[in-house]
Amino acid sequence: MKATNQKNPPRESSAGAMYATAAFLIWGISPIYWRELHAVPALEIVMHRVVWSPLILLPVLIWQKRWSELATTLREPRAILALILSTILISGNWLVFIWAINHEHVLETSIGYYITPLINVFLGMIFLRERLRPLQVVALALAIVAVLYLTWDYGRFPWIALTLAFAFGFYSLVHKVVAVSSITGLTLEMLLLSGPAVAYLLHLNGEGTGSFLHAGTKIDLLLAATSLFTALPLLLFTRGTKRLHLSTLGFLQYIAPSCYLLLAVFFFHEAVSKAQIWTFSMIWLALCCYSTDSVLYYRWVAKRTW
Repeated sequence: MKATNQKNPPRESSAGAMYATAAFLIWGISPIYWRELHAVPALEIVMHRVVWSPLILLPVLIWQKRWSELATTLREPRAILALILSTILISGNWLVFIWAINHEHVLETSIGYYITPLINVFLGMIFLRERLRPLQVVALALAIVAVLYLTWDYGRFPWIALTLAFAFGFYSLVHKVVAVSSITGLTLEMLLLSGPAVAYLLHLNGEGTGSFLHAGTKIDLLLAATSLFTALPLLLFTRGTKRLHLSTLGFLQYIAPSCYLLLAVFFFHEAVSKAQIWTFSMIWLALCCYSTDSVLYYRWVAKRTW
């Protein structure tokens, strides 16, 4: 079937790149923000992130007129069960990420998000029976070698990097099964967890160990503003994805872990070992193979479409 002109107009393409780049940059500089909250336990930060986020996400749903999608999803038990699972996965991802940032493991978070696309390929192969193309096999093998090398040299399992990668990978896998938009899915996830989150924060307040309204105005404002680091980049990302090819988006996704790497070295002054340099080198080589495969595959699909 011959399609009509599917190329995005230049203005839309540039706008999409700007939206997506802004989203990845916000995610990329977020460690600076979370480090300002280092005196607050990571679990408490995550619970505040859950509680405050609907105050932004719900008005956005109203503005985008997605109430019907929200209502339809709530009537499907299978979708609700899947979203409960995705809620556990994304909150766990946030918990490990914020804990790692505030315990000087920014480099390892960078490794985790660099290998996330490769973990997605691996999970697609295992659970969706997706066949890997040759360059994808090479990329995945290089990533496995990199992780094994880091484990052997460190003498310990790089659990932070792998937890982040697999938690987000399984989160993405669940959202492939549930036909719901990113903004609606995240809103439902936050609403599902908001009850336990409010109960936990009230418990902390009752015990006198909570930070909100007890650790100063700066901490209060930072905790309330955690919703911005949840909703704003997601909104920018979803607007960008509508205007970009997947291959372009694939390149842009490396902005965030690259920011983590630069912040770890030049801002937080974390020591970089020889093993980490070799690990990053192998991962970057793997990502070159992965990205090359994505570009070649997209061009092949585009030619067949035409």
